[in-house]
Amino acid sequence: MLALIDYGSGNLRSVHKALLEAGASVKLVRHGDEITGATGLVLPGVGAFDDCMNALRDQGLLDPIRSFIGTGRPFLGICVGYQALFERSEEFQSRAPGLGIFRGPVVRFVHQPGLKVPQIGWNRLQIANSECPLYQGVPDGSHVYFVHSYYPHPADSTVVSTWTDYGGRFASSIWRSNVFGTQFHPEKSQAVGLKILRNFTQYAENPSLGGRSA
Repeated sequence: MLALIDYGSGNLRSVHKALLEAGASVKLVRHGDEITGATGLVLPGVGAFDDCMNALRDQGLLDPIRSFIGTGRPFLGICVGYQALFERSEEFQSRAPGLGIFRGPVVRFVHQPGLKVPQIGWNRLQIANSECPLYQGVPDGSHVYFVHSYYPHPADSTVVSTWTDYGGRFASSIWRSNVFGTQFHPEKSQAVGLKILRNFTQYAENPSLGGRSA
């Protein structure tokens, strides 16, 4: 059973539907004690970093999320849920601290002539770590769907599982041990996205199916 965190994110329903289509059993959770028995945890997100972090704090979910990750069970953060794994964000002079699972800030795309911000639409994944369980059976160069103006800048580049070019290379997903994060939206990425979510679901059910830890 995957636990899908409900903190009022606008893409909750589409993530829920996609996980079900990917073969997962899913329960929506709003409080820390509801996470306890889950085999995997998913944190979706759209909108502002501070709104996400403040909602998680108000619902008493910050420490339970950290504790869940500490158990070694699989965790997936999507878009703002991916950004939440880092220390802080530059968005709107953000004041809310992130979960701090990974070192590094969340930064904005640098203004360049002709570069539209936010990035909205399809872009390619350059797979940096073929051992990552999310990308088993996903071809290098696959297209996925993005909607974002900000992205994490990991202090440790070895955690990057895919890069994407948009006015320069950025970390479009990460992986370390049991923790995964994607800046793109797998729930909006059609067959490739469903394959990624199916891989996560299967990994949550049986982590031995995955590759080596990063």
